Amino acid sequence: MGCMCGKEAVTINSRRFYVRSRLGEGGFSVVDLLEEARTHALFAMKRITCHGPADERLALREVEVMRALRHRHIVPLEEYCQITIGRHDQSQDTISEVLLIMPYYKRGSLQEKLDALKRRNERLAEGDIWRVFTGVLQAVQAMHRHDPPYSHRDIKPGNVMMDDAGEAILMDLGSASPARLQVTTRSEAQALQDEAAERCSMLFRPPELFSVEPGASIDERTDVWSLGCFLYAMAFGESPFEKVYQRGDSIALAVMSQNVSFPTHSYSVKLEECIRLCLVVNQMERPFIEQVIEAAAL
Repeated sequence: MGCMCGKEAVTINSRRFYVRSRLGEGGFSVVDLLEEARTHALFAMKRITCHGPADERLALREVEVMRALRHRHIVPLEEYCQITIGRHDQSQDTISEVLLIMPYYKRGSLQEKLDALKRRNERLAEGDIWRVFTGVLQAVQAMHRHDPPYSHRDIKPGNVMMDDAGEAILMDLGSASPARLQVTTRSEAQALQDEAAERCSMLFRPPELFSVEPGASIDERTDVWSLGCFLYAMAFGESPFEKVYQRGDSIALAVMSQNVSFPTHSYSVKLEECIRLCLVVNQMERPFIEQVIEAAAL
């Protein structure tokens, strides 16, 4: 796979793109707006800097997941490449970049829409909530039905883009991983807990990833908890644990105690029941995605 980068241009597999602007920065990557030279179409490029083999494995895992999942509600991978940019002086580990080219969604993320509504003291209409939620449910179901199943592990409004038709597109698969894990040792438990702390947003993280113990069985229902927080955030503009965070109290304790309250609202009973269906502390008692889809369709 050919790849060449200049200050203002990127060439991958004979496709040349020009960097137009910086769209955003995260803890592990930056995202630039690109224009393809031949078609003038706009794309987004996620640039992941890798400081050694472990970083490279995580970045290439994101590529693997994106290539494995083809679904209209999951962001597609247009092109990718890996380039070496140097070596660390002491360890001699390679410093590289993995570049992911994806569609550009000019309507932005769901989080941006929720922020705009909050500034106007408005909320999403319930019909819009169910439309977006249904799209995300379908995307998550595709991940869970894959062989082997994948979990997204970071479902939140900031990771859902809106396409030109107003449909939801689940993105940022950098936290995605095989869904079913049997944790056998204390070191495995600590490694999973540390990875969750780095890559799963605290306000949407399920209880079983706050405190991982040897002997734990983790499965795709981690995403179902996050979906409950996601649905709550669409309705009320914030995670059910946002106020706990703002007070400086322990989110882990609030999550473990299922400390969720609902503001006064005019939404249906069905919406509140669907949130409660997802927010079950014991993962083994939490429903699978198919049950959530059934509840949302009633």
